[in-house]
Amino acid sequence: MSFSQIASGSAVFIDANTFVYAIMNDPTFGAPCSVLLDRVEHSDIRGFTSADILGETVHRIMTIEARTRFGWPVQGIASRLRRHPAEVGQLTIPRQAVDEIVTARVNILSVSGPHVSKAVDIARQFGLLTGDALIVAVMQDHGISQIASLDADFDRVPGLTRYSPA
Repeated sequence: MSFSQIASGSAVFIDANTFVYAIMNDPTFGAPCSVLLDRVEHSDIRGFTSADILGETVHRIMTIEARTRFGWPVQGIASRLRRHPAEVGQLTIPRQAVDEIVTARVNILSVSGPHVSKAVDIARQFGLLTGDALIVAVMQDHGISQIASLDADFDRVPGLTRYSPA
């Protein structure tokens, strides 16, 4: 199902890829992701994410901006950033991203030790990677059953409805 099919008033967890596509104006997925965030900002739907997803989003945006700004290759980008702290200080889009997400009225949920413990079981049960399983654990804890994500791995979780920008 697509983002446009999310019913008004719905509670939707927003995955990192949705934020990254919107903020970085991805040529394929940027527009539908931006529309989704606009719907959250205008209270048409209730948007949620977790603190770890916010961190993942900012990290991805940092690496994309560094590759673009400095012409660095994808391979070894995190290591290159660690070795070039002055260049990290020149990156501006990660700060803007956090501000945009907060301005868009996305509720940022905490992640706790019990969530991580539950995620280990969810990962085993549905064959998810730990990060995705942690999203499911947080969603379940908050009674959220809809997710905005391009990641089809979430389709393996019964009771969860995934909406895609495509």
